[in-house]
Amino acid sequence: MEALFGIMTAFGLSASAGLNAYIPLMVVGVIAHYTSWIKLNPPYDILANAWVLIVIGILLIVEMLADKIPAVNHINDILQTGIRPAAGAIIFAASAHALTNVHPVIAIICGLLVAGSVHVVKSAAIRPVVTATTGGTANIPVSIAEDVFATGLSILSIVIPVLVAVILIISVALIIWWFWRRAQRKKLAVS
Repeated sequence: MEALFGIMTAFGLSASAGLNAYIPLMVVGVIAHYTSWIKLNPPYDILANAWVLIVIGILLIVEMLADKIPAVNHINDILQTGIRPAAGAIIFAASAHALTNVHPVIAIICGLLVAGSVHVVKSAAIRPVVTATTGGTANIPVSIAEDVFATGLSILSIVIPVLVAVILIISVALIIWWFWRRAQRKKLAVS
């Protein structure tokens, strides 16, 4: 059962990295540094180093600010296309290896796929629609909501991983439903 919870934790953290690369890294690093909830194995234990946490904190602030500035947020999403999946791979491998015996290569691939998928949906599907339909006025509230969701998902991934699995399944179902409904509306508009 612990291995299953470890996998759920890893999936939740890597999904969070798809929204904001540094939030799950910071959450895991701080929890590993200050508590015994997570014991990171080498080489991932570097995330709990105080100097690394300071650097992650600075990068987190920069990303949060860049994501709130019109036009800069789109450039930030382009720059984050490589960073978010990499962060997802690192955090998946770190958390899966700490809690289970998943092979590191499989963990890295899973983290890349999960974080990369979330990032693509966010930056290529959801954000452009929000920008186009609201003239950019909703970008800041949506960005704040993404940061809050990523933080909550990261914490819940560690504390209550089963709940994270439920949240992720519901989120994927809602996204699929939204795309299906959008396609149906376009089909009706053309008819």
